[in-house]
Amino acid sequence: MEMVGKEGLRTGVLNLSFGKLMMVGGGENSGKGVNLKAGVITDWKDIPVELLMQILSLVDDQTVIIASEVCRGWREAICFGLTRLSLSWCSKNMNNLVLSLTPKFTKLQTLILRQDKPQLEDNAVASIANFCHDLQILDLSKSFKLTDRSLYAIALGCWHLTKLNISGCSAFSDSALAYLASLCRELKVLNLCGCVKAASDTALQAIGRYCNQLQSLNLGWCENVSDVGVTSLAYGCPDLRTLDLCGCVLITDDSVIALANRCPHLRSLGLYYCQNITDRAMYSLAQSKVKNRMWGSVKGGNDEDGLRTLNISQCTALTPSAVQAVCDSSPALHTCSGRHSLIMSGCLSLTSVHCPCAVQAHRGISTIPNTAH
Repeated sequence: MEMVGKEGLRTGVLNLSFGKLMMVGGGENSGKGVNLKAGVITDWKDIPVELLMQILSLVDDQTVIIASEVCRGWREAICFGLTRLSLSWCSKNMNNLVLSLTPKFTKLQTLILRQDKPQLEDNAVASIANFCHDLQILDLSKSFKLTDRSLYAIALGCWHLTKLNISGCSAFSDSALAYLASLCRELKVLNLCGCVKAASDTALQAIGRYCNQLQSLNLGWCENVSDVGVTSLAYGCPDLRTLDLCGCVLITDDSVIALANRCPHLRSLGLYYCQNITDRAMYSLAQSKVKNRMWGSVKGGNDEDGLRTLNISQCTALTPSAVQAVCDSSPALHTCSGRHSLIMSGCLSLTSVHCPCAVQAHRGISTIPNTAH
């Protein structure tokens, strides 16, 4: 492989890696380092398999791949022990690299393939699905070349996925996403930002039906999503904690009301540019959080229960009283400097909305005696 380079470069990189391990291990107070006695290990070739994985924890993923080519023993140790790999540094030939590595690195649990320029093709994803059955976290963001074949392959081969990022993959269809949801039922985090074709009400109904453990979903700028899809999510995913609906211009108060009533653990909600949202939605959020806090106090809850982040920027139909009610019901929402978690950009009518600590700070300033004469 062109990436591996010449033998001298390979040896030099590994010598540097060995030097890093020696520095970490040699310190008297390094709790995580290995205490190596002088003269026992003098060269990286002498390092036993047990220490090899510690070397790999100190270096980047390129060096890990280089090390896997040193000898059969190292290759087998790395292939068996490596559980996380990122190839986002690969600016060209990522597709071929994935094809060559996945048959060897079959124990991967995390695979990051984020791209600045689209490189991945369906055959690489098919290889991942064929060999990496333990995969739990997969990032395919900005893989513009991928088609539905990739989603079908993932659904059939990576059943244990808990986190999937396919943001920006604009070619996927809603039928393929619905099929994936029906088989990958352990999903907890799903990023569909910009997946305009895939993120439809049909797909969200499937997610609500099958992915009941879902905790985080990004639907940013998925303009085909409506109240039908969001309501299905609210009823099917009661543990939902983070939901980004920014740019979902079709949703109305009904979506927010369903989330307020059915998702008691909701902590972050993005409604940027959802201009159909009115005070009715805000009061529903406020009332649900008050109910949850009252019930939580009986069960031993704390003041941090409730929304921690709310983005209502460009929701111009909202009035100060309704938004203030939400702010008052969720103690973790802040408008004060440095802690902005209630985001209201573009809502000039909401300048009077403040969190309790911002009000206290203002009162503190106003009570400072004027010493000027």
